[in-house]
Amino acid sequence: MNIDQFKNWLIKSEKPYLLMGILNVTPDSFSDGGQYFGAEKAFEHTIKMIEEGADIIDIGGESTKPFAEPVSKDEELSRVIPVIEKIRAEHDVVISIDTTKSKVAEEALKAGANIINDVSAMEFDSNMIQVAKNHGSPIIMMHMKGIPKNMQNNPSYEHLISEVKDYLFSRANFALNAGIDKNNIIVDPGIGFGKSVNHNFEIINNLDSFVELGFPVLLGASRKSFIGLTLNVDEKDRVEGSIAANVIGLQKGASIFRVHDVLAAKKSLTIANKIFNPIDLIT
Repeated sequence: MNIDQFKNWLIKSEKPYLLMGILNVTPDSFSDGGQYFGAEKAFEHTIKMIEEGADIIDIGGESTKPFAEPVSKDEELSRVIPVIEKIRAEHDVVISIDTTKSKVAEEALKAGANIINDVSAMEFDSNMIQVAKNHGSPIIMMHMKGIPKNMQNNPSYEHLISEVKDYLFSRANFALNAGIDKNNIIVDPGIGFGKSVNHNFEIINNLDSFVELGFPVLLGASRKSFIGLTLNVDEKDRVEGSIAANVIGLQKGASIFRVHDVLAAKKSLTIANKIFNPIDLIT
């Protein structure tokens, strides 16, 4: 999928779901930190994910795992820009830049990225919204309670679903009022970002509430700790749990799935979609 096809999908949503392959070019991400550190390794993994069915490649140069320490703008740029340039020189796949820093987003878009994926919903950097507007880029607005360093310190809510939904509605309206096209907004309820194990299950079971906002909903449950804690397994043994979460997510209306294991997600969601929509054809 290239950027024109993606923007057309945002308007028409003819394909039932998209797969976003995760490419962490960090030494410390929770599941694959260090594995794809460096442009060549990152490029090889990108091609593998595309061949397995990834529609979007999500590149991040700063870990947002619980209790992670922030990195400098320059360090983040040094990690992501060579990777984006290498991919873009060889392929027209849609690239999203996973960052909360407007300067990183700006340089990434100039290097060939297409989407801004901001886990702070553009709250950490007030210049981010202008970067998105200037480039006409789609944006992913995610809910997070706190910051990565403290978000898992006993997160609590009085009314989880309505609080997360109201927040996403507010941030989407902020983007609209700033001049962002409605068709360029994607929302993400933020699995694992300031949520307990039970909070994550409740959000997945109520994803249809977020679909009601009128924007595509991204689900990022892949290999998250709520799966590991429930099944008592480490990161590499969370594929089955990730599949289960994604299948329910599809049933509840999520349409973009951020995943580590692209082929497993592709196969499971293909079958799930045929069950939920037997007349649809998956290509």
